[in-house]
Order: sequence, then C-alpha cells, then structure tokens
Amino acid sequence: MAPRFAYNTNGVSNHRFEDALRLIADSGYDGVALTLDHHHFDPFAPDFERRTEQLAALLERLGLGLVVETGARFLLDPRRKHEPTLITPDAQGRERRLEFLKRAVDVCSTCRGEAVSFWAGVPRPGVTEQVAWPWLVEGVARLADHAASRGVVLAVEPEPGMLVETVDAWRQLQVSVAAQGAAPVRLALDVGHLLVTQERTPAEAVREFASVLGTVALEDMKRGLHEHLPFGEGDVDVPSVLRELARVGYDRLICVELSRDAHRAHEMVPGALAWLRARLPTGAEVAA
Repeated sequence: MAPRFAYNTNGVSNHRFEDALRLIADSGYDGVALTLDHHHFDPFAPDFERRTEQLAALLERLGLGLVVETGARFLLDPRRKHEPTLITPDAQGRERRLEFLKRAVDVCSTCRGEAVSFWAGVPRPGVTEQVAWPWLVEGVARLADHAASRGVVLAVEPEPGMLVETVDAWRQLQVSVAAQGAAPVRLALDVGHLLVTQERTPAEAVREFASVLGTVALEDMKRGLHEHLPFGEGDVDVPSVLRELARVGYDRLICVELSRDAHRAHEMVPGALAWLRARLPTGAEVAA
C-alpha cells in the first residue's frame, strides 16, 4: 500500500483556511493535519457544531483525511505562548486547556479523522515534575475517556523541552494513565524530535513503537537543534523512516510539518510531496 501524506496547516498560515485546504488537496496530498487556530477553524468561535459539520463536508469534497493538531501558539492566551497547559498551576487554566482538547476531539469525531495529537506542556518555573505529573495524568485520563466516547484516537506527542520530552516519558505516561482505568493513549511520533533528544534513531523508534503509533509527523531537522526544516536541509534520514514505516505496515497519515515556511507555502506544499515521492522505498527495499 502506498504511503498517505498530509500537510500541516501551520505551514500555510498566510493562506485563508479554504485556500489552504485546496492548495493541499490540489498538490496531491491524501490528508491535512489541521492545527486549530484563531485563523484556521477557531474552536471557540460561534456556531461550533454547524461549522464542524461544514468542515466535514468540505474535507469529503476535497478527498482529504484528517489529523487534528493542537499546537496553536496563542489561541488560549494572547500573551503567553502555548499557555495554559495541562500542567499549568492554575486549575482554571488546566480546565481551559482540557476544554480546548475536548473540542479538538469533537472536530476529529465529526470529520471522521484519524487522531488528535497534543503535548504535555512546559513546566512553569518552580513547578517540579513531582507536582506537574499528577496534573498531567489526571487531564490526559479525562481526555482519553472523552476521546473513547467519541471513537477518536488520542495521541500524545513527546516535545523537546516539555514534561513529556522523550518516547520513554510517553511510555511512562501511558502506564500512568492506564493505572487510572482510563482509555488508552497512543504515541504521536515527530521523527525530527528524535534528533534533538537523540534517544533513538527515527527508524528505530518507528520499529519499536509501531503497534502504538497514532500519527507520525515528518520534516527535516539538524541534530540537537529543534528547528523544522525543509527536506534535504537537515540530518534526518528520511528514506530510512519511509522504509521502516512501510515495513511495519503503517497505513495512517504521515504529516509534513513545516511551520517556518508559510511565506512560501505555494512552493513548499507541492515541493515537499514531490521530494518525498521521489524517495519512496521500492518493494525490494521494504522486503530486505
């Protein structure tokens, strides 16, 4: 089966929402990784349910699958990047984040998407891991049960600098959430992040966590530097990742995330897909 690629809307942020979706569809992608944001389907704008139904219809007309992303920088707080989170000391802030994530699940359910991807957040100064971890486990457990009730795959993304930074920390979170009796959570694997944490090679991580992958994000990145780069400009062995994904039978969307290149999205969106297609493994390489 041929791999299925999506493009993240955080890389087309200078386009109107529908224009962005049509650019992605017309470029030949199989899906979209939709970063909910104030300019790209604001989940807190009026008529949420009606707009979500309209989005589902639009995606169906365009032939696009969906992964819902939740990494908008200033959607919840215009003065604090990515705040509040599930580990914010303020309980009302944590509830605000949880409400946002629940709405992301609802969008995914109505649009028959593949997964919702989210991260833990960065601990505030003075907040220790021992204090923050129970907040995270409680929030994820509540969200996991909501996702299960809507038939949605929930996937936690390890993010450099955050409380859940590595795939091993994700595994610890998975165990902690399961101990609460909550529905299971999967792994949202951003392969570039593995070059920052240098815990495993991307291909090794794909092989090890194949059975629990909820979604995969793909871009290039230099070793030790958390900066999403166009393919061919970093150190990620992308062909080996594509080969390993084929070997493990991964059939979900592979999401291209190039948020720093929105100013040239008209070139980057089709160009990234062409680059990837030129490096797809042959049948012999997959079987080797």
